Amino acid sequence: MTGNGQAFSTAENDETTPLLRDVHPQDDEDRPLPKLQVTLLCAARAVEGAAFFTIFPYVNQMITDTGGIPPAEVGFWSGWIESMFSFTQMVVMLFWGRASDKFGRKPVMTVCLVGMALTTAAFGLSTNVWQMIALRSLAGVFGGTVVTIRTMLSENSTHKTQARAFSLFAFSGNLGIFCGPLIGGAFANPAAQYPSLFGSIQLLHDYPYLLPGLVTGSITGLIALSTIFWLDETLPSQTHTNTKQEPPSIKSIVISPGVRPVLTIFLYASLLGFLFTALVPVFYFTPIELGGFGFTPAQISMFIALAGFSQAVWLLLVFPPLQRRVGTGNVLRGCAIAWPLGFSLMPMMNTILRAHHDRVFWISAPILSALMSGISMAFAGVQLALNDISPSPLAFGTLNGIAMSLTSGVRAVSPALMTSIYAFGVTHQILRGHFGWVVLIAIACGFSVTLAWLPAKSEGRIVEPERSEST
Repeated sequence: MTGNGQAFSTAENDETTPLLRDVHPQDDEDRPLPKLQVTLLCAARAVEGAAFFTIFPYVNQMITDTGGIPPAEVGFWSGWIESMFSFTQMVVMLFWGRASDKFGRKPVMTVCLVGMALTTAAFGLSTNVWQMIALRSLAGVFGGTVVTIRTMLSENSTHKTQARAFSLFAFSGNLGIFCGPLIGGAFANPAAQYPSLFGSIQLLHDYPYLLPGLVTGSITGLIALSTIFWLDETLPSQTHTNTKQEPPSIKSIVISPGVRPVLTIFLYASLLGFLFTALVPVFYFTPIELGGFGFTPAQISMFIALAGFSQAVWLLLVFPPLQRRVGTGNVLRGCAIAWPLGFSLMPMMNTILRAHHDRVFWISAPILSALMSGISMAFAGVQLALNDISPSPLAFGTLNGIAMSLTSGVRAVSPALMTSIYAFGVTHQILRGHFGWVVLIAIACGFSVTLAWLPAKSEGRIVEPERSEST
């Protein structure tokens, strides 16, 4: 459950007070989601996702073109580019969370969006691999948007509307996943793709991967401008001047009942998402005979976009009613079963290609990719579990900052590790190049174990009892 930005007395807001309280008036619980605010927050989430995923269709080719890296070693360098983004996020994420709890959500959101717009546009100016790593790291500094968006959605929603709010949040993120690769694939090397339009522009010959970043950065800048004018502050101590209070300490939040188990579950789900996200573009790029799909950049962008669109459909249309019916915990348990099964499909599809059953592959691969995308409901589920366990409305920013800092630390290491394992397996043809997938399937099986410690408060089955008690 989430808080709704209401001001409580000092006694009610101490750091040991549970978030879910019976003092919420019924008419407040029935308050609908504020459309403009949710739209702005979802737009910010979409551009954040697009900015991150825009480079995926062409980053492997960019590494080869700008750095002269052999194809067999591309996975190693692409992993490091993504990992350094996450390392810098890890360093600053908790700072952004504390800053939003102390100074307000809106200023943090605006600063991060502006910084993201500038660094995204600058990435295409890289002329070697080390510049790519440096600029991607700088982009990670402004990754605080994801903390602030989650916090503001929590404060704009109620017990009854949180599932819908975070399904829209996840939908927007996957809309970014859908649009980002399309922008990257469509505008990468535009002088070669569209010589009649861009062939006479020398800048795009000198920097063939500049235009995707410029497009995405410009859109991000427009969203930043929109938040300045129309986004409302939601921090209780900023919206209610008579209740100025300091946020709970980090230590008091971490030792609150149930917080550590939920953080562990949140972290594990994020780990699986990061490993898969890092591995898939390299796997798509790897030649069929070495264990991959042998896709072109355009095909990579289309498949990643299909996955993003499919995830958006699952999250927007399936997750809210499913969560209300079976609870957050059971959604997570279903995803825990589906994850290793879904991962096992990828090497199976390579086997089909190696057997030259191309028609079977092109019929089944898009369908399986769309079905496999349903696992993305786990990410919305762990966010609801985190909201439910928050000890205080004033702790939202810090708790999300802790979660995002931990996941950024995992993402700083896991992509490079995963792509290195995969590259090692491909180079030495261990299990016909499928060694990386075997490792990932084994890791996925561990998610079910972590769910044994899911607190009852985060099971997500208390909406109906609260409704009946209030009537």
